[in-house]
Amino acid sequence: MADRPPVPEPLPLPVVDNHCHLDITRHGDDDPLAVPEALALAASVGVTRIVQIGCDLPGARWAVEAAASYDALVAGVALHPNEAPRLPDLDAAMAEIEQLAGAHDKVRAVGETGLDHFRTGEDGRAVQVESFRRHIDLAKRLDKTLVIHDRDAHDEVLRVLDEEGAPERWVMHCFSGDAAFARACLDRGAHLSFAGTVTFKNAQPLRDALVVAPLDRILVETDAPYLTPSPHRGRSNASYLVPLTVRAMAEVRGDDLETLCAALDGNTERAFGGAW
Repeated sequence: MADRPPVPEPLPLPVVDNHCHLDITRHGDDDPLAVPEALALAASVGVTRIVQIGCDLPGARWAVEAAASYDALVAGVALHPNEAPRLPDLDAAMAEIEQLAGAHDKVRAVGETGLDHFRTGEDGRAVQVESFRRHIDLAKRLDKTLVIHDRDAHDEVLRVLDEEGAPERWVMHCFSGDAAFARACLDRGAHLSFAGTVTFKNAQPLRDALVVAPLDRILVETDAPYLTPSPHRGRSNASYLVPLTVRAMAEVRGDDLETLCAALDGNTERAFGGAW
């Protein structure tokens, strides 16, 4: 596997990687994993199912096709908040996202949508908010799980959610807040999804948030090929590395590893509308 991180010790029970980008290759990675290889490696360590997220129109189309082609996959489709301001015609793009979201029953999510104040400046934020509102409406109308991207925009994300009303099922992808923000999301019905960032040395506020979250409201993800957990930070991430994050989560929370795995698996099914 070229310079990829080694395969970790398998988990004792299956879990789901609830946010992955199998179609994205990290810049400089000259040995991307083919989908069958990525799925086989993940399954070999107990990561038996994956939610494939499309972030733009080509990615959303790919996610819908992949979910139809592989039993282990379901899909989420949306316009990423950094993508929305770049589009010449938001109406046309949203019309296609709606069509893709209803393509078949393995399209479980509308997302990732949300707000990003890190990469998008003031001039693009009104379009981000408009796009976010329209994705929230779509998730509610189609009874899909809403998957939220929130970067440096905690208060604004909650404001828009409160104004629009959150759907029945929603996930804060790659949760990045502290314990107080975790409680605010949980009070509104969120599932909190933790990525490899929980293993980073400078992420104590994130670990504090993980501790306050109830066992039945937490999920695990890779956001692969990004956010690779320690000790492999900076290298390409993939679903087979989820065990590193799960073991770190168990240690931080003081949970028995099998208990945590069983909870993560069941939580993900509930968060994404049932088994697949």
